[in-house]
Amino acid sequence: MLMQAMVLHEAGKPLQLEQWPIPRPGLGEILVQVMACGVCRTDLHVVAGELPNPHLPLIPGHEIIGQVVEIGEQVKRWKVGDWVGIPWLGYTCGQCTYCKKGLENLCENALFTGYTRQGGYAEYTVAHQDYAFALPENFRRPEMAPLLCAGLIGFRSYRMIHPSAKRIGLYGFGAAAHILTQIIGQQGKEVYAFTRDGDTGGQSFALRMGAHWAGGSSDNPPAKLDAAIIFAPVGELIPRALLAVDKGGQVICGGIYMTDIPSFPYRWLWEERRIQSVANLTREDGIAFFDTVQHVSLQITATFYPLSKANQALQDLKQGRIKGAAVLRMKDE
Repeated sequence: MLMQAMVLHEAGKPLQLEQWPIPRPGLGEILVQVMACGVCRTDLHVVAGELPNPHLPLIPGHEIIGQVVEIGEQVKRWKVGDWVGIPWLGYTCGQCTYCKKGLENLCENALFTGYTRQGGYAEYTVAHQDYAFALPENFRRPEMAPLLCAGLIGFRSYRMIHPSAKRIGLYGFGAAAHILTQIIGQQGKEVYAFTRDGDTGGQSFALRMGAHWAGGSSDNPPAKLDAAIIFAPVGELIPRALLAVDKGGQVICGGIYMTDIPSFPYRWLWEERRIQSVANLTREDGIAFFDTVQHVSLQITATFYPLSKANQALQDLKQGRIKGAAVLRMKDE
């Protein structure tokens, strides 16, 4: 039996639509028929070669929603017919220093979906049983696929901010920010959204999603921020965010890749401002996230593409033509 898949053979080259054998689940694995896969900015970095040593040939994609159609030996958590979400974190060893510290997101032997494990730009994919999340019934829709990375990483970034923070800046208003804005707003806090300079359409979109204020990345917010999260992979935003946050403020870098950070005066960091990166996620993040979003009214704005148009989706994302998230849908509805 064959399936369609979009395949990366060489970094920097377009994906190729190919026929591959449907994989079989191994020990502790599940075979999932993919309903939809979100197109994440991390996929751009993988395809462009900005993340080193991908498993080639590679099927990208790590924001996967689908249904279990076959289980491998010793699978206890799932049965055929279950709906699952498959995230970026695909495997951890449980034995290295970081795993033993409870920091599995930093595992020395980790594998990642759509990077060092085959991903979801395909009609079927295989996942380890312990690295998939149960999907409540109301999340079994294609537009919910971005929750599996944009949602999760945004949520992990947000959890790093002190609970007392009330005014939170989001730099880069894409898939992650438009989900997180709704969560933050429904918790009674204010979101200050920063888009590309001159992107009035993006700023209007941010306001529709519940942002308290929206402007360009070069603009000063109308009030000092308690914290800021940077989703855009632009290193020069870090000094700008430091100038925008108040004493003791936090600047969280939510991306896996970022351009170099320019030098800046120490006084911009002084007064106990902090910069912190976010690396991957833990399974506990996923459990907490799905528990949280079940109690939040979410409107996911998605642009849908057929699987064969994955290259177009990636290009539209790169050029900033997507408001919200891009999603590959395996079957037209």
